[in-house]
Amino acid sequence: MKKYFTLILLLICFSCFNGYGQEEIKNMQSNFWKQVQIGGGIGLSFNNNFFSGSLSPSGVYRFNERFATGVGLSVSYNSQKYVYESYVFGTSIIGLFNVIPQLQISAEFEQLFINRNFEDTIIVTGCNTANCDESYWYPGLYLGAGFSSGPVTIGVRLDVLYDDYKSIYGSAYNPFVRVYF
Repeated sequence: MKKYFTLILLLICFSCFNGYGQEEIKNMQSNFWKQVQIGGGIGLSFNNNFFSGSLSPSGVYRFNERFATGVGLSVSYNSQKYVYESYVFGTSIIGLFNVIPQLQISAEFEQLFINRNFEDTIIVTGCNTANCDESYWYPGLYLGAGFSSGPVTIGVRLDVLYDDYKSIYGSAYNPFVRVYF
């Protein structure tokens, strides 16, 4: 009888601990998703014989009111009739810090795979072969600052690794609009 009583008591204790442990895991998971913010950007640009479109979703985990970090993806397509077309795929890691609620500074590392197909070799500087198409990886390290108002931040970022010949951007300085919900 004593053995059965001890066995039942142990089963009840382990059941209670197991239920408590499951509840803690459930609370941790629900608290995690409450701190996650989703956002991103959509871009369209077109004029005479030129088109550019991009989609870049991202998500950040807000540790507190001042600091957040996250990841992002990006895809874009560009073409200029009779000149070139390009496909760009990439990922990024970002850190955001609000010095005060209205001032946000950021650091972002972006790794892009760029595929450019040129239709005319005369356009490409330094290309003296029949095929000037290129595919390569391009890193970007951005330091930025912006004005925040609610979920929207507007500012400018500087690519400290900027390369005139390989970057898909026309300048080391890039304006940005960030939205996270």
